This record gives sequence, structure tokens and C-alpha cells, in this order.
Amino acid sequence: MTPDSFRLQNQVLAAIPAAEWQLIEPHMEWVELPLGAMLYDAGTVLQHVYFPGTAIVSLVSSMKDGASAEVAVVGNEGVVGVCAFMGGGRALSGAVVQSAGQALRMTAESIACHAWQSESVMQQLLRYTQALFAHMAQTSACNRHHAVDQKLCRWLLLNLDRRDGNVMLVTQEQIADMLGVRRESVTASALKLQKAGVIQYRRGRLSVLDRTGLEARSCECYSVVRAVYDRTCAGSATQWHGWGPARRFRSSGVGLLAATA
Repeated sequence: MTPDSFRLQNQVLAAIPAAEWQLIEPHMEWVELPLGAMLYDAGTVLQHVYFPGTAIVSLVSSMKDGASAEVAVVGNEGVVGVCAFMGGGRALSGAVVQSAGQALRMTAESIACHAWQSESVMQQLLRYTQALFAHMAQTSACNRHHAVDQKLCRWLLLNLDRRDGNVMLVTQEQIADMLGVRRESVTASALKLQKAGVIQYRRGRLSVLDRTGLEARSCECYSVVRAVYDRTCAGSATQWHGWGPARRFRSSGVGLLAATA
């Protein structure tokens, strides 16, 4: 697969004008991202940025005692490594591949150069970055104020939005690490959802059977984050696609960031 044929799989790249893409394309490299790969750690100098196509990447914040929690998730709607073109150059969080797949990659130096030379490229990158930062802020508030049951539903919905189909290959221990909670808490919450017929879980394979039920049990944080990305989509130069079953979802929720994102 060539970078040009891969371009439309990523929404940020798809929104960049064709003339600008012709300048960027030679600097792109198509890569496979294996499950569990650490793309970079927090505080490290970024060497590359990634534009996921089919891969899904978790942005995680880690503590000295080894505990960690997901602060945002990035799929084909976005970019992994936004600090590369924001001027800092060092990662604010770690990035680990949550679902194996493909991505386009370019060096941090190249993306910074193109961003500062092209207003249209910078505009698309900053539009996505604004949505990402709103996503991270809402996740922080959610982790502080909402119950595990609600956080699990929010996490499942955000991940479901970024993949084809309704099946996730993930263990309860991995989910607990992403939510920053005990595994036993995730087990109890997942059992409630399974008994209600919302999900089915067996040996690391989680299937969402009732998306509407999942949305009803989630806190408002999912609809707030979803609305942020919907507004980003509405303001983009091209129509974003690839949100899977969630394309039918239109949020009317009002939450912490609804007025400011």
C-alpha cells in the first residue's frame, strides 16, 4: 500500500488540500503497528508522528509506582504525537498500540516543517489537537468523578467508534490498566453489562451486543467528547468518515467541556 492510497483512511490527512499533500507524501512511510507496541514514553523527544488508519493507540499517563491510566484514545480521526508540531518536541504522555493495524508515519522534524510552512496543514493539525485536548480534559474529570460502571461504558464506546465491527480483543486486566482501577472492579462492571445483555465477554473477546444500552449506562463524558469530534468534523475541509456504527450517533449532551471545547 502506498502513502497516497492510504491517505483517505486517516481523517486529518484526508482534509489536507491535494496540493499540500503532494508536498507531504514523499516524507510519509507506511508502517505496521503491532499490539502492545510502545511508540514513545512521556517526556521523550518525539522522533515520529503517526497517522493511524486501522490501528488504535492509547495515550497513557504513568506514575512512579507503575500505575497508569489512559487519558485519550486515537484512531483514524487523528494524529499521535501532536507535540512535534506544537513547539515543545517532547511527549506529554506515553503512546501504546491498543489495537494492531496500519498507520502512516513521518519524522517529527518533517511534520513541524510542513506545519509551519503551510497554513492549511497547520489548521488541520490544530483543529484536531484542540479536540484531542478537550478529550483529555474530559477524561481527567471523568476519572475523578464517575463510577467504574460509567467509565467502562464510556471507554467501550470511544473504542467502538474507532474500529470496524463490534468486537474487541482485550482482557479485563488491560481495561483496568486503561481506566486506572482494580481488575476486580472491571470484572464486576462487565458482569453487570453481560447480565443486562449489553455485552458478551469470553476469554479476552468482548462483543458489544446493544450499543444503545451502552450509551444509556455511560456518563455524559462520552457524549461530550463525541460532540467535540463532531464539531471538529463539521469545521473540517472534508467530511470525516470511518466512525463505524457511531456515525449514526448525534450527541445532545451538555457536560464539563461543552461550552469551551
